[in-house]
Amino acid sequence: MIPLSPTDRSTVRRGVNRARTDRADLYAVLDAGLICHLGVTVDGAPRVLPTCYGRDGDTLYLHGSTGAASLREGGAGAQVSVAVTLLDGIVYGRSVFHHSVNYRSAVIHGHATPLTDAEAKLAGLRAVTDQLSPGSWTYAREPTRKELAATAVLSLDLTESSVKIRSGPPVDEDEDVEAGTTWAGVLPLHQHWSAPEPCPLLPADLATPPHVTARHRDQP
Repeated sequence: MIPLSPTDRSTVRRGVNRARTDRADLYAVLDAGLICHLGVTVDGAPRVLPTCYGRDGDTLYLHGSTGAASLREGGAGAQVSVAVTLLDGIVYGRSVFHHSVNYRSAVIHGHATPLTDAEAKLAGLRAVTDQLSPGSWTYAREPTRKELAATAVLSLDLTESSVKIRSGPPVDEDEDVEAGTTWAGVLPLHQHWSAPEPCPLLPADLATPPHVTARHRDQP
């Protein structure tokens, strides 16, 4: 086990029994997600935006347009926060107070670093591409110099991170359990990929590539 090294702001204080301290749990949550939410202060006000991301070792990569204010502020030395949440089910309690959700979540704090070197930017974009659509980087065309110049890529170290996970049945008051008059339990949520839908502009004889069909076929 490689433990997380919590700072004051990354220390879990609410629901501490759900906190995880193994860095492997952080990697597992990030690797299972597809979208994160980037929080940054823009013009004195908080702004939270969804974006794609990728992980390579202990570095998280974020990308977007160079014209995006959130990316400009995030890469200008400001403190940022990134959150990834995976919803696994709705928890039905015997009282509405004890309704909850089963989830896996990770929050990362730190200073994001803008990548300006072309090779570093490509490595970051590859991490993002591999997170979202594994196999596409070696199949599709790589970014042109113009496209690369129009894309902002930020790197964020994973040192200051926290992880929380909830699983299992509801936790109800003893008297509500003893009454036995209200159903309680979990409604699990399972996501799956449907069959690929080809672009209508494709030639009729162009087959779906293996890295796309494999993701649809190999899911649980």
